[in-house]
This record gives sequence, C-alpha cells and structure tokens, in this order.
Amino acid sequence: MEHKVAYSVQETAHALSLGTTTVKKLIATGQLPSVRVGRRRLVPHSALETYINHLVEEQAQA
Repeated sequence: MEHKVAYSVQETAHALSLGTTTVKKLIATGQLPSVRVGRRRLVPHSALETYINHLVEEQAQA
C-alpha cells in the first residue's frame, strides 16, 4: 500500500486486513482516531501505527 498522510475507511480496512464495519467500530469507540474532511472520514497514517503499536504492547504484557 502506498504511504499516504491519511487513509479512507476502506483503505484502512485493507491496510489492517479488517472489515470496514470493524474499522468503523474502532473509530466510533475512539480506539482508532480519525478526522472528517467534508463528507469523508480519514484515518491518519500515524494513527494506524499507534494503534498497531498499542496492540503489540498490550499482547506482550499478557
């Protein structure tokens, strides 16, 4: 996947190998920060990295 500043919900789902419904739930619960630009919801690239790093740390402690 090409490195962008922010990704659409569909691109985020593809990048994380998740469904769009799951990504929307992560956004709704605040686990995955996003911004609204017009009618589009975008997830910053840095938010993807932060989310994955958090999962890695969480699972390393288990």
